[in-house]
Amino acid sequence: MTMKVIGVGEDGRANLLPIYEKWIQRSERLVGGKRLLSFFPEYKGEKMVLEGGLKQTIVRLAQDPKETVLLASGDPLFYGIGSYVAKKLENVEIYPALSSIQLAFARMKESWQDAYFVSVHGRSMKGLAQKINGRKKVCLLTDEENTPAAIAQYLLDFEMEEYTLFIAENVGGEKEKTGWFTLHEAINYDASPLNVVILRAEHPPKRLPFGFPDELFKQRKPDRGLITKKEVRALSLSELSLQEDSVVWDIGTCTGSVAIEAAYIAREGQVYAIEKNEADIQFAKENAKKFRTDIHFYHGKAPEMLDTWPDPDRVFIGGTGGNIETLLSLCVRKLKSDGRIVLNAATIETLYQAMDIFSSLDCEVNVTMAHIARSKKILHMTRFEGLNPVYIVTARKKEREG
Repeated sequence: MTMKVIGVGEDGRANLLPIYEKWIQRSERLVGGKRLLSFFPEYKGEKMVLEGGLKQTIVRLAQDPKETVLLASGDPLFYGIGSYVAKKLENVEIYPALSSIQLAFARMKESWQDAYFVSVHGRSMKGLAQKINGRKKVCLLTDEENTPAAIAQYLLDFEMEEYTLFIAENVGGEKEKTGWFTLHEAINYDASPLNVVILRAEHPPKRLPFGFPDELFKQRKPDRGLITKKEVRALSLSELSLQEDSVVWDIGTCTGSVAIEAAYIAREGQVYAIEKNEADIQFAKENAKKFRTDIHFYHGKAPEMLDTWPDPDRVFIGGTGGNIETLLSLCVRKLKSDGRIVLNAATIETLYQAMDIFSSLDCEVNVTMAHIARSKKILHMTRFEGLNPVYIVTARKKEREG
């Protein structure tokens, strides 16, 4: 079986190359969504509507070999099905059309090689804030739920008012419509379902460097010391060894300082945080918005809800809530291969328990003792004021032999 994947623009078959038309008419089977198939009402061969699970369709195609043309929207290799089909089937040839992205930037009259691309088509916008923060040009693929109006409201929620929106609707088709909008204008705009949104910031704010100052975080008074201090936070994040796409758990998040800096680093991943104190979780949410990080926050006492979270690459534990054995056992069980758990212990009793439990769970463990002192002015002189010592415990699952 030979399969040709042919991209089709919003204008349907109007701008298809003659050779593409010939391939379609000579094929034995035409596969695609209902809208794309409707462009070929005279087709004589078998028509297969592409709906539901793509995996099942690929299995059917492989079991019944025929000369097949699969119709895809725009460029099948840009957030499309082309790559998936090519991996699953042999003898696949891909022929892209001008994509809605290319046409949108053409109407905008701007280059697109320097843009950041992200799809919210059929996906949650959760985590979008940290992905786009500081970027000058962002292109979003939308859907009927994540509309231009919804995107504009989301950006306003995180005070990203440096952005203006270029909305390109039905580009390449008879009902094409494009225009610039402020965020406040866009939240009331009813766009066509087929649209592309391009965000542009003339002067995007610079992202903060690693190691956010403690005083930038809102904290519960009078217990301001509950925040993970900057120096300890930096050491703990270093031990976590975060990747850009890491899934991170922060247990006992308090004011959210570790979760927020983790989201800054793992901006293509997701951060989940839980805190038992209701006042602290509220401050954590406010801090997250201030730093433009969109984190999954939960009010509760771990290990509540942890079983419902996606398996983590990295886990930070700032507080165990007295359930240390149950908590660590669950975290080790859920941890992905090559994952890490970093626990901050303020007492030698917690340190001993953590090392003993991790060892029983067949983990490799190392400990760093952080005893930090900060300078403090006394009249015309300087002295040092010590912070409470913290034991930073790092655990990794041992690799199985053979």
